[in-house]
Amino acid sequence: MASSDENFKHMQISELHPLLKDDSHLVVDIRDPASFQAGHIPNAVHLSNENLADFLRDADLDAPVVVCCYHGISSQQAAQFLISQDFTDVYSLDGGFTDWQLQYPDAVAR
Repeated sequence: MASSDENFKHMQISELHPLLKDDSHLVVDIRDPASFQAGHIPNAVHLSNENLADFLRDADLDAPVVVCCYHGISSQQAAQFLISQDFTDVYSLDGGFTDWQLQYPDAVAR
């Protein structure tokens, strides 16, 4: 799945849901801390300016990363940033957590 594209890819909510079962994709949530605490995609990692340096240092640059925000807009810039940091397989989650919660209300971690 890894590619050397210079741009991130898009992922639909319905594509991500089955991938969570095998932990093959890392989900990073860039929403504010209170929103993340209130609910997030299971096993998602909260990514903020405070922990970004640690994340970049410790991450597997070839592992698939899915960036999640509120509606799938901010995640596009964040996904492109990760590509610029030499990540090779990055996705922006279309619809963001808002659509995830609508489609999979039973798959919200708190």
